[in-house]
Amino acid sequence: MAPRWGLTVPLNGIPLAAHEPVFREAEALGYTDFWSAESDVDPWIVLALGAAWTTRATLGTAIVGAFTRGPAIIAVGAAAMGEAAPGRFVLGIGSGSNVTVERWNGGRFERPLTRVTEVVKAVRQALDGETMAVQGETLRVSGFKLGRPAPSRVAIYVAALQERMVRQAVRIADGVITNWLSGEDVRRVTAVVRDEAHKVGKDPATYPIVCRITVCPTPDPRAREQFRRAVTAYLNVPVYRRFHQWLGRGEALAAMNAKWDAGDRRGALAAVPERAIDELAVLGPPERCREHIRQYVASGVTVPVLNFMSLETDPAARAEESRAYLKALAPAQP
Repeated sequence: MAPRWGLTVPLNGIPLAAHEPVFREAEALGYTDFWSAESDVDPWIVLALGAAWTTRATLGTAIVGAFTRGPAIIAVGAAAMGEAAPGRFVLGIGSGSNVTVERWNGGRFERPLTRVTEVVKAVRQALDGETMAVQGETLRVSGFKLGRPAPSRVAIYVAALQERMVRQAVRIADGVITNWLSGEDVRRVTAVVRDEAHKVGKDPATYPIVCRITVCPTPDPRAREQFRRAVTAYLNVPVYRRFHQWLGRGEALAAMNAKWDAGDRRGALAAVPERAIDELAVLGPPERCREHIRQYVASGVTVPVLNFMSLETDPAARAEESRAYLKALAPAQP
């Protein structure tokens, strides 16, 4: 089986209306997957454009939120994507975080494992042509049935960080989505995935693991400083903080977390360990980046999804930068 090589869409600096050549060129260059990011753009819109402007690539949401969207709305969008890109769409569902659920959308981020489980069950019912009926602990829905079911089965992947959610994802879904971890960290996630897959009768060797990887293929020193800021933005969020404690990085990040909690943003930035930048970001010349990404695959990732980090601020320069990254990290051609 040929290796898969994914891309986060849309690309920075390029308007959605100008993405047709992006999708077509990327697919021609060998990119096999395009995955959206809900915090940046509505996933259905960007992937619907991808469905129209690609012919072979897998299109996936990474993610749609189990707290911020109701299951009927998720099912309607997924069925439409399944109709627009038959056999090529993957629905990624996740809990999000207290930031996206509470601060951005005014909801309550409680019992995420239960919520994701119940939403996946309801959405699976609808996508399988059944009437939605879940009377759970965080969700009570009934009576909804899709009027336009997808022509073929839509796979559901679940975003998972810590062990309990990873194991539950394997039990209830067709694949796992993860991010913000190193190639070496992937081994820990892979071990859990394979152990649980074996327990529930799924093939441990082929169970999909999608991993979004932050990439900046340039030796420009600004890349390290830009990613340093991203570390403080993400790894102080409670779900990611706990994730990295589970991964064994809690002590290394403790000083940064403490300064952030005290309101010392500059101090938190200065306390980001250099090793964390080296491990969690893929930076440097393109060939070094390729080798770093291959380490993720060697550790068990089946779909590496590149997430380009921009250094430019001017929109035109940022668009040019994104196009250059697209070509620089394209999969090796036969």
